[in-house]
Amino acid sequence: MVSALVEAARFNWAYQAELARAYLESHGLSAVVFDAQSSLYSDGATVGVRVMVLDEDFAEAKKLLGEYDT
Repeated sequence: MVSALVEAARFNWAYQAELARAYLESHGLSAVVFDAQSSLYSDGATVGVRVMVLDEDFAEAKKLLGEYDT
């Protein structure tokens, strides 16, 4: 079965998303940043910068991000 990527969080700035990605990875979850270039054009307002995780890691990622202080 193929795992899907799901959005765990959305940020206005790429650096915020990269910090959140690093935080998730430091806790053993794989994460990637999508749409990092969107913050270059309109403060991320159009799309936002997304942190994506595997669907099976979504609940843990949301829990960790709830504890994460940007």
